[in-house]
Amino acid sequence: MPKGYFGPFGGRYVPELLIPPLEELDDACAAILPSPAFQQELDLLLRTYAGRETPLTLCPTLSRRLGFQLWLKREDLLHTGAHKINNTLGQALLARRMGKTALVAETGAGQHGVATAAAAARLGLSCTVFMGEEDVRRQAPNVARMRLLGAEVRPVAAGTKTLKDAINEALRFWIARQRTTHYCFGTAAGPHPFPTLVRDLQSVIGRETMAQCRNAFGALPDVVVACVGGGSNAIGMFFPFTRNPEAASVRLVGIEAGGSGEPGCHTSAPLNLGSPGVLHGQHSMLLQDRDGQILPSHSVSAGLDYPGVGPEHAHFQAAGLAEYHIVVDRSALAAFAALCRSEGILPALESSHALAWVLDNADALPEGGQVVVNLSGRGDKDMDIIREHLPSLGL
Repeated sequence: MPKGYFGPFGGRYVPELLIPPLEELDDACAAILPSPAFQQELDLLLRTYAGRETPLTLCPTLSRRLGFQLWLKREDLLHTGAHKINNTLGQALLARRMGKTALVAETGAGQHGVATAAAAARLGLSCTVFMGEEDVRRQAPNVARMRLLGAEVRPVAAGTKTLKDAINEALRFWIARQRTTHYCFGTAAGPHPFPTLVRDLQSVIGRETMAQCRNAFGALPDVVVACVGGGSNAIGMFFPFTRNPEAASVRLVGIEAGGSGEPGCHTSAPLNLGSPGVLHGQHSMLLQDRDGQILPSHSVSAGLDYPGVGPEHAHFQAAGLAEYHIVVDRSALAAFAALCRSEGILPALESSHALAWVLDNADALPEGGQVVVNLSGRGDKDMDIIREHLPSLGL
């Protein structure tokens, strides 16, 4: 297939002013990323700074209740609290080797912003993060963390004041400063080469998971589940499985956010409810009206609140390589409470969507089998939201 495409999805649909930095980045990815020196330095950072490898944790209480072994891939234990650091360390290291002195990033839940700020501080780069005003409000702890790490946080008041609008502003910022600045894109979406670059940096999740499953129970899992917003944690988990012939029988399940679930409500489920279109430089599945105007999205989890999805997920769905389902807010909140009370682990609300699908569909999963959920982040950042919902959780 053409470079930068996954079946009919992907590409580079951007203003002419963005072509030079994207081509520069594409050339750098080809020349620098595969080099032993780069890989060795990145591996050292991931091990001694980020905290890899992350454990594969069995949930004994929930496993007894469900009738199969439930495992969590613990990306929540990484430095800064989520899988995002895998990507930001790689991109920051690449930017420094390209001679850049600054990073710009967008963020929704704030985890990518925090991870970018941390990577920039570690590698001596300045950092600017764009964040929708609505997300600034509901993710205030992460805003404080970014600023403590030295980043400038710029609230975005346009549009829905969420991730979509933050990306728009970050792209405009990058156009004006491309000589000195690298856009540290946060998910496996956007114009080529970002979907491939982010996927390759996040694929450490899936590679580790396969090796850990073989070590823990002598086989690959029956089912692997991950939440999908833009889709970086899920593509990082899924991609290595799709490249391994021994994993052909492993069921890969991505979970989108269904919002409140009420009739007419806004969702964040473009793979299930959207149609093909172009957004943020990529051709993918989008939430849009008949005229191609982007519809508002909503999720209780800020990190899933995006009207598009990475193009490789759209390809995986079309090619039957993975399946994608919807989980609504109340199920995600119930799963959050269940993991807290049953296993002593506070998951991010994004990851809670993936766990909720397992809990809600336990009867249809293989009895006595092995199910892995990618716990992409921890729930500290969501405590203000959780407090709003305590009565409905019975807590």
